[in-house]
Order: sequence, then C-alpha cells, then structure tokens
Amino acid sequence: MRHPTLQAGEFVNRHAEARVRVALTDTRIVALVGPRQSGKTTLARRIAEHDGRPFITLDDEQSRRFADDDPAGFIRSLGKAVIDEVQRSPELILALKRAVDEDPRPGRFLLTGSVDLFKGSISPDSLAGRVESIELLPLSQAEIAGLAPSGFLARAFAGDFPGFQQTGPTTDLVERVVSGGFPEALSRPAPARRRAWLRSYVRSVASRDILDLSSVRKSIELTRLVDHAAVSAGGLLNLSSLGSRLGLDSKTVDRWLVLLEHLFLIRRVRAWHHREMKRLVKAPKLYFLDSGLLAMLLRADAVRLAADRKMLGPLLECFVHGELAKAVALSDETTAISHYRDKDGVEVDLVLERSPGAVVGIETKAAVTVRPRDFRGLKRLGQSAGDSFVCGILLHGGDRIQQVAPRLFAMPLKMLWEA
Repeated sequence: MRHPTLQAGEFVNRHAEARVRVALTDTRIVALVGPRQSGKTTLARRIAEHDGRPFITLDDEQSRRFADDDPAGFIRSLGKAVIDEVQRSPELILALKRAVDEDPRPGRFLLTGSVDLFKGSISPDSLAGRVESIELLPLSQAEIAGLAPSGFLARAFAGDFPGFQQTGPTTDLVERVVSGGFPEALSRPAPARRRAWLRSYVRSVASRDILDLSSVRKSIELTRLVDHAAVSAGGLLNLSSLGSRLGLDSKTVDRWLVLLEHLFLIRRVRAWHHREMKRLVKAPKLYFLDSGLLAMLLRADAVRLAADRKMLGPLLECFVHGELAKAVALSDETTAISHYRDKDGVEVDLVLERSPGAVVGIETKAAVTVRPRDFRGLKRLGQSAGDSFVCGILLHGGDRIQQVAPRLFAMPLKMLWEA
C-alpha cells in the first residue's frame, strides 16, 4: 500500500481525543499542547461543537485585546469554554486559576497552546493541581492509516512478541520518513509543495512564535540555529561546537535550544545512566520531533535518499523517536526516553524506561537483513541494566519478527504502528 496523503480539510481521528474527553470529566482545566499546525485547533473545535462550548481563539486580535486588557472580565464571561492559543495572552493564567478555584467543576476549560505552556514564561505553579496537560504532536503513522492506537509500547514492556512471525515488509518507508506528520504538509501530494510548506513553517516559528516565549528578536540567527541543529540531528549534542559554527557562546545556544524545545521543534534526549556504571557518556542527543521537517532542512527527498542511503540513518532515528514520543504521550504509564552510549562507543539509539526499573532498548536499521553485530549495543545495554532489562528490539526494513536470543528481537519498523 502506498503511503497515504490527506485531502485538504480532511479530518483525521486523533487518538488523543479520548484522553482529552476523559480528562474533562475529572479535571478543571485541560491543556492540549503541541507544535503549531499539529491539529490542536481542529480537535479542540470538534470538542467545542460536540459539547456546545464557546470557542475563542487568541489568534483573533479583538479577542486577544479583550483578554489582555481585562483578563478577569474575559474569563468571568465564560462558563465552560475552549480557549485556543492561550500562550498569546499569558495574563489569562492567573484569571483562570481564580475562576476554577471559585467554581471547581471539572471540565470548565479546554486550552490549546503552541508552546509548552508550563516550561516557558507561564509558571507551572500557577495551575498546579488544576490542569492536565496532554501533548498533541503531528500525526502518527497509525492515525494517518486510520488504525487504532498502537500496542507497541505495552508489548515491548511485556516482552510480548512471537519467536517467529512473517508480517510482510514496511511499505514506502522512505516516503513515510520524508513526509512527516503535519496534516497541512500531507495534504500536498507533490513533494516540492510539501517542502515549500515546511520551509515556510520554520520561518514562521522563528519570526513569530518565538515572541510568545521570550524577548529574542533575532529570527535570522534562530533560523540559522535550526539549520545547524538539523545537521547535528541524531548525534550527540555539543553546544560549544554548535556555537562556534554560529559565532555564539554555548550558553546562548543552550538558551535558544530551550526555546526551540518549548515550541516542539526539537527534543534533547538525555543519556541513560545507571548508578553503578561510570563509563557511560553523559551528553544528550538531539532529535527533531517531525522527520519531514528534518528532511526538508537537510534537503533530503526520496530521490536523494535512494542515491545516498547513509543520509537515511539520522532521519530514520528521528522518525522512530517521533513515533515513540507520540505513543508515550498517549500512555497512562510514565515512560522516559533516553539513549545509551558508553566510553567504547557502543550505543543504543533509544532506551525506554518505566518504574520500577523496567528498561527496553530500541535500535534502528533501514536494511532488510540483520547481522549478529547489529545487536552489540542492545546486548551491552542488557548487561548494564541487569534484571531491569525487559528486552531489546532491532527495528529493520525486513518482513518478519524473529527472536534472535533471550530478550532480543528483530522486527519490521511497521510494528511501531501495527503492533
């Protein structure tokens, strides 16, 4: 089956909708957060129409002026409501706190925000105990295909995979990677038009959305930082090296990367650590949350990747990280994502960890065939984690699930969304 595109204006059922609706039954404020154009407004409007709630967007200048001039009056006029892009009027947060303290009924407000609302200029203490924050990232592969939420995480932490099973190959893998998950980009069937939209998206984030978080006004420098970060994606983050290429000190680079994280463009994945292991590298890795966006920045389309398969590695890592991040956002179990690398250079792309002490390793390979040496990192992680190690999984481009050793599996990449 060819990787699907979307029709312009087509509604895609979002797996987060059920989670939002449950949260509205027992929580005073629910915040739907994620990158701009990930589908938050569409989902929030759908819920508003179904529940008969007023829908107010602070992208509307008149509404934003009212909210800025009289936050308490703006909130007082509402019973239950949806407030879209709430980060555009930070003063509303204290008014919301007062309103839900006076009237603590659950489900009073559904907020959306294109910044991580509680890691930027808005204090997390302002709404402590009153809000549940739910991430809505770009479309997952399961959502694009109209499938139910994947059971991959649950099966991985149970080690619940067959010893051998023919599943068929992962179709159109490169196309999936370079397309990413932004609905608006996927509605453009021509790859060149998709890339044009993604290019405009980055410029918009650097020139407009960053103003919602800080006093940074240097959109050109921020755009350059995004470009250079793309080259570093999938690798260990070296702030000094990145800064030297931009003529910036490492503290400035760090501060600006934090802003890009709050806007859901990138994510720094910490190094996995164990209290008894002193030979582990501590540097984080840098990932883009959307592989299509990264592919555009690297000028890596399907034709170029067919000619140069080495370019596919970092893109595929970001793609897998993005799918896992979307699955983690839907899970009731708190799941940390990290990476493993020791002083010998032995590494595992991603490490998933749940309390109490359950560890799963994920290694990614685009090739169809796997070899014993491909499991070197997973074996080393298993030795380091000891009894906490549930299993190691090598995701590949082949067509079968196979257990190659106790607690070690190889399986097609599509199991991320078809498990």
